[in-house]
Amino acid sequence: MWIAETSKAERKTLTAAFAGYGVDAFDYMIYTFVIPTLIAAWGMTKVEAGYIATGALITSAIGGWAAGVLADKYGRVRVLQWTVMWFTFFTFLSGFTNSFEQLFFTRAMQGFGFGGEWSVGAVLIAEMIQAKHRGKAVGLVQSSWAVGWAVAAIAFWGVYAVLPAEQAWRVLFWLGILPAILIFYIRRNIKDPEVFHATRAKVQAEGGGHFLEIFSPRNLKTTVFASLLSTGMMGAYYAVTTWLPTFLKVERKLSVLGTSGYLLVLILGSFIGYLTSAYLSDRLGRRRCFMLFATCAGLLVFAYTHIPITDQLMLFLGFPLGFFLSGIFSGMGAYLAELFPNELRGSGQGFCYNFGRAVGAFFPAAVGYLSTSMPLGEVIGLFAAGGYILVIVACLPLPETQGLELAHSH
Repeated sequence: MWIAETSKAERKTLTAAFAGYGVDAFDYMIYTFVIPTLIAAWGMTKVEAGYIATGALITSAIGGWAAGVLADKYGRVRVLQWTVMWFTFFTFLSGFTNSFEQLFFTRAMQGFGFGGEWSVGAVLIAEMIQAKHRGKAVGLVQSSWAVGWAVAAIAFWGVYAVLPAEQAWRVLFWLGILPAILIFYIRRNIKDPEVFHATRAKVQAEGGGHFLEIFSPRNLKTTVFASLLSTGMMGAYYAVTTWLPTFLKVERKLSVLGTSGYLLVLILGSFIGYLTSAYLSDRLGRRRCFMLFATCAGLLVFAYTHIPITDQLMLFLGFPLGFFLSGIFSGMGAYLAELFPNELRGSGQGFCYNFGRAVGAFFPAAVGYLSTSMPLGEVIGLFAAGGYILVIVACLPLPETQGLELAHSH
């Protein structure tokens, strides 16, 4: 096992980043489970439900870029703590809301921290872990999204089993405060990587390293195509995951337990997809892996939402759908870290990943809007297909960076 070849410091950093991203997932995915309850309780429309998801994703894009810039300036570890504290607080606050407007505000505020956590965690891991294992390490951290999503699904099932729906959704949001404990672990166990200290000393001595340099002629092509790559992945993923629970409940007429069961199969597929793709991105190369997973995910989403299939076959299809839908992200953290020079790594990675998140954020709102005049399943499939075609097109002009040593890159 490759983890046996890592140092104690590397493993502690992996633990912190894994937990941080898992918490991120839990706090974000809770909302997707309570949409049907809020539609019933508040008379909220599907369009408004889409706006809340989109609002949080737009602020998460801004938060992600800002956190990347701050991490280049103040250090990876310090900014990681700030982001965890921020998003857990606003998730907790969401449990006290009483209207669409209030929830829109708390979820939008939560987004700032949610976006920042991934940006900083991925840079931290990419810089800490040796090059030959970087793809696997960042992919392992990415897999914790499935763990957080699974915990959210189980919490949803458990809380709704013991409490009436009008109370249960609040309790789910309140549970989002618990992960703040993680801040203490990060403070005690994690230090900024040597590459970061060396680069900061060099930038202070020589000048340069301003975040806007990612748009300079030397870096512009990379920034543009990496941002489009991220947009395709994010848009397709958000279109499917934001609306799938509602699609299963409203169009497939599944019970809450049925919905949770379907989602757990999807989530298990996601977890194994992350780990498999992480391994493949170190073996096949980053770009080849993205193109393979985009093609398979696009075909599966189409089958899942367009072909009239039985509930049993749909349950069976959930596993490969999750596998490809989520697995495509595994190589992304490592790839973006490798594309940018040391002094711009946080800024470049933060911008590209979160540009994709910002544009992709409009997909759930667009799905909600179009589903008033078209079947929801068809709309989900349409947006997913467009996203995955963009992934393949954006990969072609970008370089392959597999095995690149960050300390000596550029």
